[in-house]
Amino acid sequence: MKRFRLAATGLAALLALTACGDEPAAPSSISVFAAASLTESFTTIGESFESANPGTKVVFNFAGSSALATQINEGAPADVFASASPKNMESVAGAGSPTTFVKNQLVIAVAKGNPKGVAALADLTKPDLKVALCAEAVPCGAAAKTALEASSVKLTPVTLEQDVKAALSKVKLGEVDAALVYRTDAKASAADVDAVEFPESAKAINDYPIVVLKNAANPAGAQKFIDYVLSADGVEVLTEAGFQAP
Repeated sequence: MKRFRLAATGLAALLALTACGDEPAAPSSISVFAAASLTESFTTIGESFESANPGTKVVFNFAGSSALATQINEGAPADVFASASPKNMESVAGAGSPTTFVKNQLVIAVAKGNPKGVAALADLTKPDLKVALCAEAVPCGAAAKTALEASSVKLTPVTLEQDVKAALSKVKLGEVDAALVYRTDAKASAADVDAVEFPESAKAINDYPIVVLKNAANPAGAQKFIDYVLSADGVEVLTEAGFQAP
């Protein structure tokens, strides 16, 4: 009888192991915290990465780089951080050694057809013009401040937004006449806005660093995703979006 119980126990264990072996493996998840201006490009790259790596899921958190840095420092689980400026990257504890993978430049976003006739940065000071900027803590806001100081243009925005997408949406909704945003964001919304280039933006180009965070739950997957971003396929997506090579 005792021998029978032992055999039955062994059989049960074997069946349990077999059942576990038949279950599909849980998908490998990679948590990517990325600047809002990377939304379209990284979404496309993420889909391609998942197709090339079946069973892998890339979970994105897009927001202003300063907000993302705060979230990471407060313990939010993230494997990869892609910032729109080195300053926000440097503020993250455990950021390791980041790699600059693209650069971005500001333009003036205006309503389709440019009804206010904005042709230069100085035009934003016209009294009848409503302008949106990013807050200075956000990379697009810091870049805007640099460009404005370089051109000795002083203006008072009607709103300061926490990321570039929010500033651009003000133009798209007709709540402001213009906003200083990244070239890539204006290009992604070309159906709704026009982009006015201005020379002073060359003095406020932002470097975008990316890194595997030291506390990453999936460091191998994180590095694999970054390698894909840096690959020819990833670079093609980014340059088509308007980003510049580092």
